Amino acid sequence: ITQEQFLLASQALHLQRPGCDAAYPVGLCGWRKRCIYFFLLLLLVTMIVNLALTVWIIKVMNFSVDGMGKLQLDQDGLHLQGVGEFQMPLYVNEIQSRRDSLLVLASEKNVTLNARNGRGHLTGQLTVGPDAVEAQCRRLEVRSRDSGRLLFTADEEEVTMRTEKFRVTGSEGAVFGHSVEAPLIRAKTSEDLRLESPTRTLTMEAPRGVEVSAADGTLRISSRKDLQLQSTEGELLLDANSIQLGSLPLGVYAASPSQALRDQAAAYEVCVCPSGKIYLSPAESVSSCQAVSNICLWS
Repeated sequence: ITQEQFLLASQALHLQRPGCDAAYPVGLCGWRKRCIYFFLLLLLVTMIVNLALTVWIIKVMNFSVDGMGKLQLDQDGLHLQGVGEFQMPLYVNEIQSRRDSLLVLASEKNVTLNARNGRGHLTGQLTVGPDAVEAQCRRLEVRSRDSGRLLFTADEEEVTMRTEKFRVTGSEGAVFGHSVEAPLIRAKTSEDLRLESPTRTLTMEAPRGVEVSAADGTLRISSRKDLQLQSTEGELLLDANSIQLGSLPLGVYAASPSQALRDQAAAYEVCVCPSGKIYLSPAESVSSCQAVSNICLWS
């Protein structure tokens, strides 16, 4: 085919003559490429630093498959050797120390132990503070260390002590605002026993009897006003080698007081008025006790 025929055919088919296309760059170049390399280098450095810090923390904290440092985890629970600090509430079933060491709970303010039921309601609380130890519960019990015998109980109704001996060593003794029930009140061998009520009445009662005895000393009962010894169903027994009633008044019943003073002898007898008052009367061949004595009339 001649060149003229090819040109005419090309113009008829609207074919373009092949030529060279425009050249486009492939990949990143310039500042973008430098930024990518910089970020990759920064990421690599960060990974290396994190890896180094992780290894350092594992080395310092002594992490292992059994626990962390002095804190070990096993099937029995959590074992901590040394001092542990908890800044948030701790919920456990049991806390105990080693057999050869003590368990110490320390706090800058106070130590509070709470007991809750299944619903989360507070059932008991023990607070050890700088000023006092407070226990809030329905019943407080103190038991012996060896046998677990109950020594002290306290609830809303009563306080019970089950020890064989309760000793008060204070100089002022024990002060009770209300009644006290005890089978025996006894002082030490070398000390005196003193029961007193400075401003009120001192009452001792028992369903079967009250026994007051002083084996090696004297027994003294004094009162600012009246002293009453009463037995509702039995008798009042004063058993001693000698019974002395001091400062008893002398009862006089005569025509004139001067004649009674002249006739009175050195011996007297003890008389009792219908009101129970005791007085002395001059002893005669017959009883000189008279219910109309001046002592009985003015009693």
